[in-house]
Amino acid sequence: MARNITLAQAEAIIGACKAEATSVGQPMNIAVVDDGGNLVAFAAMDDTKLIGESISQRKALTAVLFQMDTRDLVPLVQPGGPLYGIESTSEGRLVVFGGGVLLRTSDGQVAGGVGVSAGSVDEDHQVAEAGRAAFTG
Repeated sequence: MARNITLAQAEAIIGACKAEATSVGQPMNIAVVDDGGNLVAFAAMDDTKLIGESISQRKALTAVLFQMDTRDLVPLVQPGGPLYGIESTSEGRLVVFGGGVLLRTSDGQVAGGVGVSAGSVDEDHQVAEAGRAAFTG
């Protein structure tokens, strides 16, 4: 089965994320997954927070599984929301706060996701968004 994202594309995404993280001043953990949620590439910048390795990968996976950016899930998972408690159904695999973005091909197909972790939620999303902007698929 062919992936909708290549290693070269994933490395370009990581490069763009690293550049944005440097401009933000926060070393990040950056994960790129394919349309099946499988890890294609990962980078942990020097001096980043160690816990972000698994969080970044889970953010990327969550974006693919829900086919939306993780920050857009926040209102849906609040008490009284339609997806309240969804995180507890996935054995800890879902992350429902900002920092995961969905990648789509030029014809609208899901290509994969980018997950970033180690900064604030807004910084994580900003860095992931830079990766999405670098995606050509």
